[in-house]
Amino acid sequence: MKKFFIVLTVALAAAACCRKAEAPVHPEWSYNSVMYEVNIRQFSPEGTFKGVEAQLPRLQQLGVDILWLMPMYEIGTVERKGTLGSYYAISDYRKVNPEFGTMEDFEALLAKAHELGFKVILDWVANQTAPDHVWMESEPADFYERDSLGNATWEYDWTDTRSLNYENEAVWAAQDSCMRFWLDKGVDGFRCDAAGEMPVKFWDAVLPAMNADYPDAFFLAEAEKPELVRPDETFDATYAWELHHLMNEVAQGKKTAADIKDYVERDAKATPASAFRLMFTSNHDENSWAGTEFERMGEGADVMAVLCFTLPKGQPLIYTGQEIGLDRRLAFFEKDPITDWSENKHTEFFRTLVDLRHSNPALAAGEKGGPAVWLDGFADGILAFSREAGESKVIVLANLTPGALPIHIDLDGEYVSAFGGDGAEGFIDGMLEPWDYIVLQK
Repeated sequence: MKKFFIVLTVALAAAACCRKAEAPVHPEWSYNSVMYEVNIRQFSPEGTFKGVEAQLPRLQQLGVDILWLMPMYEIGTVERKGTLGSYYAISDYRKVNPEFGTMEDFEALLAKAHELGFKVILDWVANQTAPDHVWMESEPADFYERDSLGNATWEYDWTDTRSLNYENEAVWAAQDSCMRFWLDKGVDGFRCDAAGEMPVKFWDAVLPAMNADYPDAFFLAEAEKPELVRPDETFDATYAWELHHLMNEVAQGKKTAADIKDYVERDAKATPASAFRLMFTSNHDENSWAGTEFERMGEGADVMAVLCFTLPKGQPLIYTGQEIGLDRRLAFFEKDPITDWSENKHTEFFRTLVDLRHSNPALAAGEKGGPAVWLDGFADGILAFSREAGESKVIVLANLTPGALPIHIDLDGEYVSAFGGDGAEGFIDGMLEPWDYIVLQK
């Protein structure tokens, strides 16, 4: 973050905004958590569970809380894409991919992660399986969607998969049983891939009982369907895809700060206060297929990450390699490991954001965090807001343009900059450089 000019004057008095406490609907550990997506194949030269386990101390120092493991189940060989195949073409939900190690290796990784204080969620792929999944032989033909000739079909260009038939409730029971297999091993929940592709009635049938039986488990939907945003019944969190695409467009000059403000206001009205929204500048899909955050967001990548950590309802995500500023796309079907994890300015940046998240209750996701209070009087292109909960308050000023813009803000007391430098009391006057940001906390 660049230096900014602060003028000190008498602090202005302001009454604290009080919010009525609401009963929590999520696991207590999740509200101020930060998620980290682990691309097992590319995480080490070995590309194994042991390779991930060896780096747990590094992730602990980064400060992240939830490790989302990309699918670690056995992958099919029929119509496999590339040399190693897709994580998302599974041949057996109850077996681990031998590319990554043994079941004992996975259990050792899970145990070590728990010992170090992490929660571990698995990537659950319920929409489809590999063509040679064990169910293709063991279950009736109507387990899968089929064409008029009786051939199992697939969606999109997912030619290495076959779509399960969710009109058959036996599929629901089979999925429920397999998910519980891993919950019984001690995993802490699931990120449910393409959750919107399955009928809502399936999730309504299996998740309430699962939440009741595993009350500390966490469920994330890769979907934005309003029907799935019912955290007291089904998913704790859903994807903020619209926001992600807006941030890309703002960084590319196609949208403005006003569009992000509009999104936040619409989302506040459209979803419950208790909803968590996964916010990110990258993930495995974006990195491999759309490009790195630097390709898509350019110099705006950092300020967009700041927003992911500070906007209301947000549960922030860090993808494999972002904490070292990885500037290349990772291969999806081949081995393409990251071999140098040396810390740099990006590591310190994300560590600061994680600490900011942990130390400020106002930034909690869901009903425990403070709503956005928009700050007026700024130039177009500045997104300015505060969030407050109890005695915690955070102020964010973000320049979402390629030009320097003037800022002036009167402060209601003494604040500390989250990114170092002088404290601030009274008011701030100065210029905010292109794509720069100020985050103040008290």
